[in-house]
Parts: sequence; structure tokens; C-alpha cells
Amino acid sequence: MGKQMTEMLKGTLEGIVLAILSGRSAYGYEITAWLRDQGFSDIAEGTIYALLVRIEQRGLVDVKRVPSEKGPPRKVYSINAQGREYLEEFWRTWSFLAERLEQLREGGR
Repeated sequence: MGKQMTEMLKGTLEGIVLAILSGRSAYGYEITAWLRDQGFSDIAEGTIYALLVRIEQRGLVDVKRVPSEKGPPRKVYSINAQGREYLEEFWRTWSFLAERLEQLREGGR
């Protein structure tokens, strides 16, 4: 991933992770693996874990500890009502920006 992609991803990764969680509950490694499968190959697992801590502290997700076959219990994240509200706002903002950028690309029409 280039520097420009990395910078753009920083501003949207929170919304991307919440969008993933809106489809199903997951733990950090599952989210990282899914993102890598989608082509985000340079995303570090630590980046996702730090983001999950932030969105947990902000009350956007619920966390459940689930026993693991290997090691300590896993923290499984699921989006909650506050997270869904945040995600809806994220998509409204994304749509607004995408429309404006498309207008610019088409010559400012």
C-alpha cells in the first residue's frame, strides 16, 4: 500500500471495522484476516487491536470474553446501538464525500 492509501485508510478504518461488525461479531485477528483477504495486505494486527480498544472505550461496541482453545479468552466484539448510530453517520459522510469527489473528477460539474 502506498503512503496515500495508508493516510486515507487511517480516516476510514474505524468505519470499516464497524461495518464488518455490523454483519457479525468477531475478534481482532478475524477482522485483520478479513481485511487482508479484501486486499488490505499491509494492515498490521496491532493497528486493529488499538482501534478496537478505542471503539470499546468510546462505547461503540460490546465485548464478550470467549474461551480460546489456545491461550487466554478472546475478546469478541459486536456493534451496539451507539456503534450503529456512529456507522450510519459514517456512511452519510462517506456518501457526501464520494459524491463531491466524483463531481471533481468529472470536471466540477
